[in-house]
Amino acid sequence: MSYRILAVCAGNICRSPAAEAAIRRAAEEFGIEVEVDSAGTGAWHIGQPPHPESIAAGARAGLEVEGRARKVHTADFDRFDIILAMDRSNMRDLEHLARSLEDQAKLRLFRTYDPFSEEEEVPDPYGGPQEGYDETVRIVTAAARGMMDSLTSSGVENPVPVD
Repeated sequence: MSYRILAVCAGNICRSPAAEAAIRRAAEEFGIEVEVDSAGTGAWHIGQPPHPESIAAGARAGLEVEGRARKVHTADFDRFDIILAMDRSNMRDLEHLARSLEDQAKLRLFRTYDPFSEEEEVPDPYGGPQEGYDETVRIVTAAARGMMDSLTSSGVENPVPVD
């Protein structure tokens, strides 16, 4: 089975590109075929590469954080099976963009897939120290592995995140 997954944060230069890279690597490790992309709810950084600190933090963890920032669109609900919000603010923006209950059913808070965390949000490292970017990569890597475990365990198109 193949999954189409979209990771979404605010500007699409820190968290969601790192999540995209983590999902791609976790899917490879689990032997799951995925199409993965990332986007932002805002238009501030359209066309820009990921933040240099996000790229560096990813590289330290063995992830290739790449791409160009883009804004999420309603058409993404047609293209993707699962749409992952990095925080509640992103989730609210996505819920407002959703056209139907079917669209809303595709939405998940990404960190809820991490079975070892009680937190639901991926903190935004933008403008902070390098350690914040490293922590973001650690968080998205754990959530990506939890997600792949959930996909292999459930075998359904839109699995419910791990509590």
